[in-house]
Amino acid sequence: MTSEAASLSELIGLVYDAALDPSLWPRALEQACRFVGGSSGNLFWHDAATEQSAVLHLFNDEPHYTKLYFEKYLPLNPCFPAAAFCEAGLVYGSTDLVPFNEMVETRFYDEWMRPQGIIDLVAANLEKGATSSSIIAVRMHEEDGLVDEDNRRRLALIVPHFQRAVSIGRLFDQSRAVQAVLTQTLDNVSAAVFLVGSNCRLVFTNAPGRAMLNEGTLIAERNGALIAAASEAQRKLRDALLAAENGRATAASGSVPISTSQGRWFADVLPLTSGDRQRTGALHSAIAAVFVRKSSPASPPPLEALAKLHKLTASEIRVVDAVMKVSGVKALAELLGLTQATVKTHLHNVFRKTGTARQSELVKLIAGFEPPARD
Repeated sequence: MTSEAASLSELIGLVYDAALDPSLWPRALEQACRFVGGSSGNLFWHDAATEQSAVLHLFNDEPHYTKLYFEKYLPLNPCFPAAAFCEAGLVYGSTDLVPFNEMVETRFYDEWMRPQGIIDLVAANLEKGATSSSIIAVRMHEEDGLVDEDNRRRLALIVPHFQRAVSIGRLFDQSRAVQAVLTQTLDNVSAAVFLVGSNCRLVFTNAPGRAMLNEGTLIAERNGALIAAASEAQRKLRDALLAAENGRATAASGSVPISTSQGRWFADVLPLTSGDRQRTGALHSAIAAVFVRKSSPASPPPLEALAKLHKLTASEIRVVDAVMKVSGVKALAELLGLTQATVKTHLHNVFRKTGTARQSELVKLIAGFEPPARD
């Protein structure tokens, strides 16, 4: 294996083991940062509607500035709420949302990023709700340079594994300090989860999984074995489970599409063959965990739908969001940590794109906005 492939394999295994032993997450984040090419990183959740956030795990953060972020600078972060609108699994850099020349003009950059030497980040939403998302972020410091295509490519390689690990460990359920036994948490996982033994034998099913089996349109149980309803999906699922059983699978065997006319569904297969995962699987004689979930998101909230419809930039989205809270250019500038001239520029662009002429019209537009119907 190449050096990159070896590092990736080691990192993926550590990520899945960390899902069952949360004390390993800082080490997994450290390896992730080194693999991607950044100097610090964290796993956190953010709710754009309430402007609340919390870090679950971090690597190489300055405690003083972490505390300052939540006490003062979170509302000034120019990447939100636009970052929360990115689809789960999509890799983005902060400069994709806010151009660097705009970022350096903000109070957030001048007072929080610059003193730490942070100039950029590359991130992805692991899970996405209507207004909130859980995020992995790798920060680039001055010595790392701005995010480039190789940083993005490397993060894209590990994001699916972080997503599956989050589903297993319920990383963002802060009420649980220890999750050494998988079955203690599986019934609280929103995805349908099946533990499978040799020959595709079904040995454990959580509550959403039992409901899915009872319906039988996507996944079913036949003679004690887990099967996919569609023949092509069943072939791919069987091959993935056999690879896990015979030790040919990597840390994750990828997604098996089991689409129906009701939407796009996928089954993710996680081998339980090493480290803490092996010990967990042994509790049920399981060789793999299968996660079934729907990929298509629910209808977006009005602000997100309006932003996409009118192709608003991240900076313009922030202004629209702020208009719902305060009125007047001076108040907007103070709330957003921008100059009044910058606010006026963004407002002018928002008015032009949305066909409005003043802030009161913009408020009415947002309040009465209904997302276009999906095909």
